[in-house]
Amino acid sequence: MNRRDLLHNISVTACILAIAVIGSAFFFLTTGNSNNASLIYVLAIVLISRYTYGYHPGIISSIIGVVAVNYFFTYPYGELNFSMTGYPITFIGMLAIALITSAATTHMKEQAEILAEREKLLMEAEKEKMRANLLRAVSHDLRTPLTAIIGSSSSYLDNRDQLSPQEKDQLVAHIYEDSNWLLNMVENLLTVTRIHTDTAASLNKSLEPVEEVVAEAVSRFRKRYPDSPVRVRTPEEFYMIPMDPTLIEQVLINLLENAVLHAHSQEPIDLTVICRDQNRIQFRVMDYGQGISPERLDTIFDGNPYGSGESADSKRGMGIGLSICKTIIHIHGGSITAANHENGAVFTFQLPLGEERE
Repeated sequence: MNRRDLLHNISVTACILAIAVIGSAFFFLTTGNSNNASLIYVLAIVLISRYTYGYHPGIISSIIGVVAVNYFFTYPYGELNFSMTGYPITFIGMLAIALITSAATTHMKEQAEILAEREKLLMEAEKEKMRANLLRAVSHDLRTPLTAIIGSSSSYLDNRDQLSPQEKDQLVAHIYEDSNWLLNMVENLLTVTRIHTDTAASLNKSLEPVEEVVAEAVSRFRKRYPDSPVRVRTPEEFYMIPMDPTLIEQVLINLLENAVLHAHSQEPIDLTVICRDQNRIQFRVMDYGQGISPERLDTIFDGNPYGSGESADSKRGMGIGLSICKTIIHIHGGSITAANHENGAVFTFQLPLGEERE
């Protein structure tokens, strides 16, 4: 034990014992009854054991408490007398209760500290796993469009005179598409940086209208994918919910983009907002495509860009975008899930509903 902890133990023990003496004296002088003194000292010993380090303060305060009760609140008052008939048993009993209480409280505190340390280690391990998955997803999702851009531009430059106008347009369209994908990746990486800066405790939340946040996300999505229709349904009632609007818009864009790239369907995407109860509001993005492989449902938000049966060189993975969605929703105090329905996939997330509502 260092000097700082020792001074802490002495000061806490002295303060609590002084308060116990004053409290016992107050009750004794006002009621003339000294029976409550023992209970006050036992409570003081519990508090000392709770707010000091180690077993010694509790043991020492137990002995001091028993002596103080005998000296101040046991007849003859102002004298130490352990020879009265029956008092040695009372003395031993009170001392035993005080020591057991002190030891039990200290042990419980140590166990709580051990559990807290284990929980911290588990959280660190989970963060390390998420970081590894994120790096793997980033390396995959950046490499594939860059490879495609290099290949298309190289083909254009090397075979410019032999290519037809339609083939040139097709190569340029591929470069444009993959460049947009890279732009989205950069936005997601910037979002990751912001998430690591803004924890749940310092998240920049404000009351935002649901319809405006959804409209802004859909507007940004349509600029990127003008040929992908989205059907939007929001509640008739006006809702204001606490959120960081930029981050929630990023979640909606990621989910809509994921539906476009992986559903392989020409059907419109459904974006629905529903108030399920008085505490939470639900956002649902549903596509009508090939759905999600069952083995991926449990790990789809972990940042792994491809499943066990997929190649690392596949066109694009779902890793980083969905991993970011999960992180954003969790720091908002919400939850997010993925599931299949009979005609495709559906992603659902819920956010706490603010108290201020019109």
